[in-house]
Amino acid sequence: MCGRMALSLPQDAMAQLFNARPANDLPPVPDFNICPTDSVHIVTRAGDGPRSLSAMRWGLVPQWYKKPDDGPLLINARAETVADKPAFRDAVRLRRGLVIASGFYEWTKDADGGRDPWYFTRTDGHPLAFAAIWQEWADVDQSRLRSCAIVTTAAKGSMTDIHHRAPVVIDPSDWALWLGEKGKGAAPLMRATADGVLGWHRVGRAVNSNRASGPALIAPLGDAHAE
Repeated sequence: MCGRMALSLPQDAMAQLFNARPANDLPPVPDFNICPTDSVHIVTRAGDGPRSLSAMRWGLVPQWYKKPDDGPLLINARAETVADKPAFRDAVRLRRGLVIASGFYEWTKDADGGRDPWYFTRTDGHPLAFAAIWQEWADVDQSRLRSCAIVTTAAKGSMTDIHHRAPVVIDPSDWALWLGEKGKGAAPLMRATADGVLGWHRVGRAVNSNRASGPALIAPLGDAHAE
């Protein structure tokens, strides 16, 4: 799964890289400890309009929720069932986006049950673009909230030593297809990353706290690994 991430790319660089118009309410960067329910940077496209870079709550809120915390916190959507689950099936057809991150964290447990965090990035140094789906929700007073979930799939290769699930990473050549700019046929993109795309290293346990902050959270401890 993907339950925590980091982003250090400047907002103007994101807008240029993804050819997207930035909104005025983007979350501050850098942020090395982005947690569920925080706002994330997401690229979307509506109809034939230009791409937009905006902020959305990480944790999709289905339309039938009476309040944002009315049910399970839906930060991830499984690729295997996203087209069937009522909370996700319309969004994956009509409202797909790219959540931008510099890296993400996963955890293993030591012999005593302690949680050891690992930090994942692209080996080529480029930012990650996670496959995401999004939803607009409104309460009885018509206060609106836009929220999103990251699509995950079965991990493969040596990454399975860390976790059995992984976020779906969309390559730059496939951004337009995922965003619906090239018609249909995006389903095959919901797969594990190719060998060599991701690398990872151990980091300190400070990031186990959702209150921790700062670039020291991603500093390597021990050997790095690559898939």
